[in-house]
Amino acid sequence: MEKTQPDKETMYRALLNRDSNFEGIFFVAVKTTGIFCRPGCTARMPKQENVEFFYTARDALLHGYRPCKICNPMGLKGEIPDWLKPLFDKIKHHPNIRLKDFDLVQMGLEPNRVRRWFKKNHNMTFQTYLRTLRISTAFGRIKYGEKVTEAAFDSGYESLSGFTESFKKATGFSPIQSQQKQMINVTRILTPLGPLLAGASEKGICLLEFVDRRMIETQIKRLKKLLNAEFMPGDSDFFPDLNNQLKEYFEGTRKEFTIPLDLPGTEFQKKVWDVLTKIPYGTTRSYKKQAEILGNPKAIRAVARANGDNRIAIIVPCHRVIGEDGKLVGYGGGLWRKQYLLNLEMGNLGL
Repeated sequence: MEKTQPDKETMYRALLNRDSNFEGIFFVAVKTTGIFCRPGCTARMPKQENVEFFYTARDALLHGYRPCKICNPMGLKGEIPDWLKPLFDKIKHHPNIRLKDFDLVQMGLEPNRVRRWFKKNHNMTFQTYLRTLRISTAFGRIKYGEKVTEAAFDSGYESLSGFTESFKKATGFSPIQSQQKQMINVTRILTPLGPLLAGASEKGICLLEFVDRRMIETQIKRLKKLLNAEFMPGDSDFFPDLNNQLKEYFEGTRKEFTIPLDLPGTEFQKKVWDVLTKIPYGTTRSYKKQAEILGNPKAIRAVARANGDNRIAIIVPCHRVIGEDGKLVGYGGGLWRKQYLLNLEMGNLGL
């Protein structure tokens, strides 16, 4: 399958608009400076006749261009910068920590810079991020038998009423209801195609979607109902392995995933998703073929709907399903991402 990109007019318009939705789809190189950038780079906009577009950063490098120092096209968008890593290490080892601006300054950090980074990459302030982590930790402790009072004061709250109010605001239910609820911890996984939102239940990964997918809010609402759960930023024992396996996949060294999955759905949906996972790496099937494998050749539309309801991108490889005529159709993450994933698996990226 040959490599494709949006047309040049579309890519230049995305460049002018600094459209982050094209992150990972193309890189732009400026002939007059010898530098290449991401689509969302904030550097001065070049004239259209002075740019050329590449499918990968590697292609740009091979054509003699240097990576931009402003947008760092060799790194993953949203990656934790070196200056911020000590703060994340501190939070990881002390999830109930409270940090004020003074504490950040003592660590050699500029508070406004920290705030801007969290707002841009997590869509919340730094203090909201810390507060959410404390609530998430308290939820787990209460769920597994600890008294609400102990969890409240160990989380740094000075009153039970203050803790209860914060807990209900963050989760939508009171602390004493925690034992009947499940917590889905969520994080972002960085990839060459942009960040993925990952969610983990007690059983395994239950959500893995590109953050800009239009249906992601609907999928989250469905999961909340199906699993009687709430979503909270937090850590999971599944996340390190998920991150490593996805990294290996995008490097071209992993063809199968072994991470546990939690896939609630109808019996028909589960059968469709199971058949999806059996499509070999680097191959494609039509919706018609999928329906035939399921024993119901006329269920093409039902199979397509179940594919669209898949909440686990890449690992449950709905990107390997194409139209009967061989054309790319129906991918929630965008057809350009689907093309990229197929090119990756078929060895057409030159990686």
